[in-house]
Amino acid sequence: MVKILDAFALMVYLEKEPGYEKVKELFTKSAENGKNLQMSTVNWGEVYYILIRDHGIEEAERIQRIIETFPIDFVPVDLTLAREAARLKAFKKISYADCFAAALARQRKGEVVTGDREFKALESEVKVVWIV
Repeated sequence: MVKILDAFALMVYLEKEPGYEKVKELFTKSAENGKNLQMSTVNWGEVYYILIRDHGIEEAERIQRIIETFPIDFVPVDLTLAREAARLKAFKKISYADCFAAALARQRKGEVVTGDREFKALESEVKVVWIV
């Protein structure tokens, strides 16, 4: 089953926070089997703004270049994905950006990799792999 990263999971990995080892293991398995993890460009944008806010633009750019080497396919948002995310947001108490990870998981019949407790509200809608 395809694994969808949300911003929380990638930030855990980058900052070596609790859950780091589980995300690292997913990257290793993905590289070994040639099946990249996936992430919506909205969720990547969330990571990027957090990096800028916490570390400044130059460091964010440096980290971005490192992220580009990870076994992740960044999925552009189209109208279908945006509509699905909007529908989730309309009926669930969860951030709009997180709705894109959930919508991508539904679209690709995958599972969201996260430690963000907001996803508890979506467990009936999408499978969640908890890293913490």
